Amino acid sequence: MGQPLKVFITGASSGIGAALAAEYARRGAILGLVARRADALAGFRQSHPQHPISLYPADVRDADALAAAARAFIAEHGLPDIVIANAGVSRGALTGHGELATFRNVMDTNYFGMVATFEPFVAAMSESRHGVLVGIASVAGVRGLPGSGAYSASKAAALTYLEALRVEMRPFGVNVVTIAPGYIRTPMTAQNPYRMPFLMDVDRFAAKTADAIAHGTSFAVFPWPMRVAAALLRALPRWLYDRVFEKAPRKPRATADH
Repeated sequence: MGQPLKVFITGASSGIGAALAAEYARRGAILGLVARRADALAGFRQSHPQHPISLYPADVRDADALAAAARAFIAEHGLPDIVIANAGVSRGALTGHGELATFRNVMDTNYFGMVATFEPFVAAMSESRHGVLVGIASVAGVRGLPGSGAYSASKAAALTYLEALRVEMRPFGVNVVTIAPGYIRTPMTAQNPYRMPFLMDVDRFAAKTADAIAHGTSFAVFPWPMRVAAALLRALPRWLYDRVFEKAPRKPRATADH
Protein backbone atom coordinates (compact mmCIF):
# COMPACT_ATOMS: atom_id res chain seq x y z
CA MET A 1 0.00 0.00 0.00
CA GLY A 2 1.37 3.42 -0.99
CA GLN A 3 1.45 6.63 0.95
CA PRO A 4 -1.92 8.34 1.53
CA LEU A 5 -2.86 11.17 -0.78
CA LYS A 6 -2.41 14.68 0.56
CA VAL A 7 -5.31 16.90 -0.51
CA PHE A 8 -5.76 20.64 0.06
CA ILE A 9 -9.32 21.98 -0.47
CA THR A 10 -10.77 25.48 -0.26
CA GLY A 11 -14.42 26.21 0.43
CA ALA A 12 -14.54 23.04 2.51
CA SER A 13 -17.14 24.05 5.08
CA SER A 14 -20.25 23.07 3.10
CA GLY A 15 -21.66 21.98 -0.24
CA ILE A 16 -19.26 20.64 -2.83
CA GLY A 17 -16.17 21.36 -0.74
CA ALA A 18 -17.43 19.47 2.30
CA ALA A 19 -18.54 16.56 0.09
CA LEU A 20 -15.11 16.41 -1.56
CA ALA A 21 -13.44 16.47 1.85
CA ALA A 22 -15.67 13.60 3.03
CA GLU A 23 -14.97 11.62 -0.15
CA TYR A 24 -11.21 11.97 0.23
CA ALA A 25 -11.47 11.12 3.92
CA ARG A 26 -13.19 7.88 2.88
CA ARG A 27 -10.25 7.27 0.57
CA GLY A 28 -7.81 7.70 3.44
CA ALA A 29 -6.32 11.03 2.39
CA ILE A 30 -4.52 13.55 4.56
CA LEU A 31 -6.61 16.70 4.36
CA GLY A 32 -5.94 20.41 4.55
CA LEU A 33 -9.24 22.28 4.65
CA VAL A 34 -9.75 26.01 4.11
CA ALA A 35 -12.98 27.93 4.68
CA ARG A 36 -14.19 31.10 6.33
CA ARG A 37 -16.36 29.28 8.88
CA ALA A 38 -14.06 27.87 11.54
CA ASP A 39 -16.95 26.26 13.40
CA ALA A 40 -18.03 24.25 10.36
CA LEU A 41 -14.46 23.10 9.76
CA ALA A 42 -14.15 22.04 13.38
CA GLY A 43 -17.41 20.13 13.10
CA PHE A 44 -16.12 18.27 10.06
CA ARG A 45 -12.96 17.24 11.90
CA GLN A 46 -14.99 16.07 14.89
CA SER A 47 -17.09 13.89 12.59
CA HIS A 48 -13.93 12.28 11.16
CA PRO A 49 -11.85 11.62 14.30
CA GLN A 50 -9.72 8.89 12.71
CA HIS A 51 -8.42 11.04 9.85
CA PRO A 52 -5.46 13.46 9.76
CA ILE A 53 -7.14 16.80 9.04
CA SER A 54 -5.55 20.23 9.30
CA LEU A 55 -7.87 23.24 9.41
CA TYR A 56 -7.16 26.72 8.09
CA PRO A 57 -9.93 29.26 8.69
CA ALA A 58 -9.39 31.81 5.92
CA ASP A 59 -11.11 33.75 3.17
CA VAL A 60 -9.78 33.00 -0.33
CA ARG A 61 -9.94 36.72 -1.08
CA ASP A 62 -7.04 37.07 1.37
CA ALA A 63 -4.02 35.86 -0.61
CA ASP A 64 -1.68 36.26 2.37
CA ALA A 65 -3.90 34.03 4.53
CA LEU A 66 -4.01 31.41 1.77
CA ALA A 67 -0.24 31.50 1.41
CA ALA A 68 0.15 31.07 5.18
CA ALA A 69 -2.22 28.07 5.10
CA ALA A 70 -0.23 26.54 2.24
CA ARG A 71 3.04 26.99 4.12
CA ALA A 72 1.57 25.45 7.26
CA PHE A 73 0.23 22.42 5.36
CA ILE A 74 3.56 21.84 3.60
CA ALA A 75 5.47 22.19 6.88
CA GLU A 76 3.24 19.63 8.57
CA HIS A 77 2.49 17.16 5.80
CA GLY A 78 4.68 17.97 2.80
CA LEU A 79 3.65 19.17 -0.64
CA PRO A 80 0.05 18.15 -1.43
CA ASP A 81 -0.68 15.74 -4.25
CA ILE A 82 -3.94 17.50 -5.09
CA VAL A 83 -5.01 21.12 -4.60
CA ILE A 84 -8.71 21.81 -5.19
CA ALA A 85 -9.79 25.42 -5.63
CA ASN A 86 -13.46 25.07 -4.84
CA ALA A 87 -14.42 28.15 -2.82
CA GLY A 88 -17.13 30.14 -4.53
CA VAL A 89 -20.11 32.40 -4.11
CA SER A 90 -23.25 32.79 -6.19
CA ARG A 91 -25.00 36.16 -6.23
CA GLY A 92 -27.84 37.26 -8.43
CA ALA A 93 -26.88 40.79 -9.48
CA LEU A 94 -27.99 43.36 -12.04
CA THR A 95 -25.99 46.14 -13.64
CA GLY A 96 -27.42 49.57 -12.95
CA HIS A 97 -28.83 48.66 -9.55
CA GLY A 98 -25.93 49.76 -7.36
CA GLU A 99 -24.46 46.28 -7.09
CA LEU A 100 -20.89 46.87 -8.26
CA ALA A 101 -19.60 45.57 -4.92
CA THR A 102 -21.46 42.30 -5.56
CA PHE A 103 -19.81 41.89 -8.96
CA ARG A 104 -16.41 42.55 -7.41
CA ASN A 105 -16.98 40.12 -4.54
CA VAL A 106 -18.03 37.31 -6.89
CA MET A 107 -15.03 37.83 -9.17
CA ASP A 108 -12.61 38.17 -6.24
CA THR A 109 -13.84 34.88 -4.76
CA ASN A 110 -14.55 32.70 -7.79
CA TYR A 111 -11.69 33.78 -10.05
CA PHE A 112 -8.95 35.60 -8.13
CA GLY A 113 -9.49 33.25 -5.19
CA MET A 114 -8.75 30.32 -7.48
CA VAL A 115 -5.53 31.91 -8.71
CA ALA A 116 -4.52 32.73 -5.14
CA THR A 117 -5.20 29.13 -4.09
CA PHE A 118 -2.81 27.70 -6.67
CA GLU A 119 -0.14 30.39 -6.40
CA PRO A 120 1.67 29.07 -3.27
CA PHE A 121 1.99 25.54 -4.69
CA VAL A 122 2.93 25.98 -8.35
CA ALA A 123 6.67 26.54 -7.98
CA ALA A 124 7.20 23.51 -5.71
CA MET A 125 4.98 21.28 -7.85
CA SER A 126 6.83 22.36 -10.98
CA GLU A 127 10.19 21.66 -9.38
CA SER A 128 9.10 18.23 -8.16
CA ARG A 129 7.22 17.51 -11.41
CA HIS A 130 4.34 16.19 -9.37
CA GLY A 131 0.87 17.27 -8.38
CA VAL A 132 -2.62 18.06 -9.59
CA LEU A 133 -4.33 21.46 -9.57
CA VAL A 134 -8.13 21.21 -9.70
CA GLY A 135 -10.49 24.10 -10.35
CA ILE A 136 -14.22 23.89 -9.74
CA ALA A 137 -15.72 25.98 -12.52
CA SER A 138 -19.34 25.72 -13.76
CA VAL A 139 -21.49 25.06 -16.78
CA ALA A 140 -22.83 28.56 -16.03
CA GLY A 141 -19.61 29.92 -17.53
CA VAL A 142 -20.53 28.73 -21.03
CA ARG A 143 -22.95 31.59 -21.78
CA GLY A 144 -23.94 34.75 -19.94
CA LEU A 145 -27.07 33.89 -17.97
CA PRO A 146 -29.48 36.81 -17.40
CA GLY A 147 -29.49 37.93 -13.80
CA SER A 148 -26.29 35.96 -13.19
CA GLY A 149 -23.83 38.17 -15.03
CA ALA A 150 -21.45 38.26 -12.08
CA TYR A 151 -21.48 34.48 -11.56
CA SER A 152 -21.35 33.56 -15.26
CA ALA A 153 -18.50 35.98 -15.88
CA SER A 154 -16.49 34.65 -12.93
CA LYS A 155 -16.94 31.06 -14.06
CA ALA A 156 -16.13 31.91 -17.68
CA ALA A 157 -12.92 33.50 -16.39
CA ALA A 158 -12.20 30.36 -14.37
CA LEU A 159 -12.74 28.10 -17.39
CA THR A 160 -10.38 30.14 -19.56
CA TYR A 161 -7.79 30.51 -16.81
CA LEU A 162 -7.74 26.77 -16.11
CA GLU A 163 -7.26 26.02 -19.80
CA ALA A 164 -4.32 28.40 -20.00
CA LEU A 165 -2.83 26.99 -16.79
CA ARG A 166 -3.21 23.43 -18.05
CA VAL A 167 -1.04 24.21 -21.07
CA GLU A 168 1.44 26.21 -18.99
CA MET A 169 1.93 23.39 -16.47
CA ARG A 170 2.09 20.55 -19.00
CA PRO A 171 5.90 20.80 -19.53
CA PHE A 172 6.41 20.52 -15.76
CA GLY A 173 4.44 17.30 -15.31
CA VAL A 174 1.69 18.99 -13.28
CA ASN A 175 -1.86 18.11 -14.30
CA VAL A 176 -4.58 20.77 -14.28
CA VAL A 177 -8.15 19.49 -14.03
CA THR A 178 -11.25 21.53 -14.81
CA ILE A 179 -14.47 20.32 -13.20
CA ALA A 180 -17.61 22.03 -14.49
CA PRO A 181 -20.65 21.13 -12.38
CA GLY A 182 -24.16 21.47 -13.63
CA TYR A 183 -26.88 21.56 -11.00
CA ILE A 184 -25.63 19.90 -7.80
CA ARG A 185 -27.82 19.54 -4.71
CA THR A 186 -26.17 21.96 -2.24
CA PRO A 187 -27.18 24.94 -0.09
CA MET A 188 -26.31 27.12 -3.10
CA THR A 189 -28.80 25.51 -5.48
CA ALA A 190 -31.43 25.26 -2.75
CA GLN A 191 -31.93 29.01 -3.28
CA ASN A 192 -32.89 28.58 -6.95
CA PRO A 193 -36.64 29.05 -7.50
CA TYR A 194 -36.68 27.33 -10.90
CA ARG A 195 -36.42 23.85 -12.33
CA MET A 196 -32.90 22.43 -12.35
CA PRO A 197 -32.51 19.68 -14.98
CA PHE A 198 -30.38 16.64 -14.12
CA LEU A 199 -29.96 17.77 -10.48
CA MET A 200 -27.23 15.57 -8.98
CA ASP A 201 -26.64 14.52 -5.37
CA VAL A 202 -23.53 16.20 -4.01
CA ASP A 203 -21.99 12.99 -2.63
CA ARG A 204 -22.29 11.30 -6.02
CA PHE A 205 -20.75 14.36 -7.63
CA ALA A 206 -17.83 14.26 -5.20
CA ALA A 207 -17.15 10.58 -5.89
CA LYS A 208 -17.20 11.11 -9.64
CA THR A 209 -14.96 14.14 -9.34
CA ALA A 210 -12.40 12.24 -7.25
CA ASP A 211 -12.45 9.43 -9.81
CA ALA A 212 -11.92 11.88 -12.68
CA ILE A 213 -8.96 13.45 -10.87
CA ALA A 214 -7.47 10.01 -10.17
CA HIS A 215 -7.81 9.03 -13.85
CA GLY A 216 -5.96 12.13 -15.02
CA THR A 217 -8.97 13.68 -16.73
CA SER A 218 -8.32 17.24 -17.89
CA PHE A 219 -11.96 18.37 -18.21
CA ALA A 220 -15.16 16.87 -16.84
CA VAL A 221 -18.79 17.93 -16.57
CA PHE A 222 -21.10 16.33 -14.01
CA PRO A 223 -23.81 15.24 -14.37
CA TRP A 224 -22.82 14.10 -17.87
CA PRO A 225 -26.05 15.20 -19.65
CA MET A 226 -25.11 18.77 -18.79
CA ARG A 227 -22.06 18.45 -21.04
CA VAL A 228 -24.42 17.84 -23.96
CA ALA A 229 -26.68 20.67 -22.81
CA ALA A 230 -23.71 23.03 -22.48
CA ALA A 231 -22.47 22.16 -25.97
CA LEU A 232 -25.91 22.84 -27.41
CA LEU A 233 -26.17 26.07 -25.45
CA ARG A 234 -22.79 27.24 -26.75
CA ALA A 235 -23.83 26.41 -30.32
CA LEU A 236 -27.02 28.52 -30.24
CA PRO A 237 -26.73 31.58 -32.48
CA ARG A 238 -26.88 34.84 -30.56
CA TRP A 239 -30.26 35.90 -31.94
CA LEU A 240 -31.85 32.63 -30.84
CA TYR A 241 -30.10 32.60 -27.47
CA ASP A 242 -31.30 36.14 -26.78
CA ARG A 243 -34.88 35.30 -27.71
CA VAL A 244 -34.98 32.09 -25.65
CA PHE A 245 -33.32 33.45 -22.52
CA GLU A 246 -34.82 36.92 -22.44
CA LYS A 247 -37.61 35.71 -20.17
CA ALA A 248 -35.68 32.94 -18.40
CA PRO A 249 -36.07 32.78 -14.59
CA ARG A 250 -33.41 34.71 -12.69
CA LYS A 251 -31.29 33.80 -9.70
CA PRO A 252 -32.51 35.59 -6.57
CA ARG A 253 -30.46 38.60 -5.55
CA ALA A 254 -29.51 36.97 -2.24
CA THR A 255 -26.41 35.41 -0.71
CA ALA A 256 -25.35 31.79 -1.11
CA ASP A 257 -21.86 30.32 -0.91
CA HIS A 258 -20.19 27.02 -1.75
